[in-house]
Amino acid sequence: MSFSGKVVVIIGASSGIGAATAILFSKEGADVVMVARNEAKLNDVGNQCKKYKRPLIIKADITKDNEAKSAIAAAVEKFKRLDVLVNNAGIIHEGTILDGNILQAYDVVMNTNLRALVHLTSLAAPHLIKTKGCIVNISSITASSSPIVPSLVPYYVSKAGLNHFTRCAALELAPHGIRVNSVSPGPVKTEIVENSGNASFTLKDFMAYTPFKRMSEPEEIADLILFLSSDKARSITGSDYVIDNGYLLVK
Repeated sequence: MSFSGKVVVIIGASSGIGAATAILFSKEGADVVMVARNEAKLNDVGNQCKKYKRPLIIKADITKDNEAKSAIAAAVEKFKRLDVLVNNAGIIHEGTILDGNILQAYDVVMNTNLRALVHLTSLAAPHLIKTKGCIVNISSITASSSPIVPSLVPYYVSKAGLNHFTRCAALELAPHGIRVNSVSPGPVKTEIVENSGNASFTLKDFMAYTPFKRMSEPEEIADLILFLSSDKARSITGSDYVIDNGYLLVK
């Protein structure tokens, strides 16, 4: 799948799924715009992309409205167009109702996992209309699976909200030629759990429920993102693609 001449903005591109997606899009000839907060990790991934094509690296906290606006504006200023937005930013912050910290956790998680992605979608949409582009939102199987970790309620809710926002955005933007889809991975070998500072669960806990007894590699998710961003998926919008090693079969 060649993306030569296409401009792809990847939010949360400094590690995991976002990093793998940036490298793969670069390999396929796209002009990649990498956005994340960790500049050192962005540069490390950018160096891997340079084997194929030099990316534009933007250090930004997309929960801050002005930084989100600046990121999209910088991408369009540099490349004069926008074809694909990959909304991959996501965090975990634990909180429960009875512990009394549910609102703090909810606000932190929703600001990154949902509010920021809604904002980025609204910023990118006018540019995507011009190119008949597309949006891929990275959700999670936790949006529709049994909540086996009560302290992850804010994360579950954020991803369920993202799935429904995906469908709403797909309906509104379809008349303008923009496709909007989501990808819902199961356990993937990323740093999201380590970055959360949590101690109550591990990705292996989720992996144990998969019939295949394995975690996906980030590159597997990237392959699916590229498919949904390509002309091969031109009839697909408002859909959620599950890639979970069978997790939802049992949970």
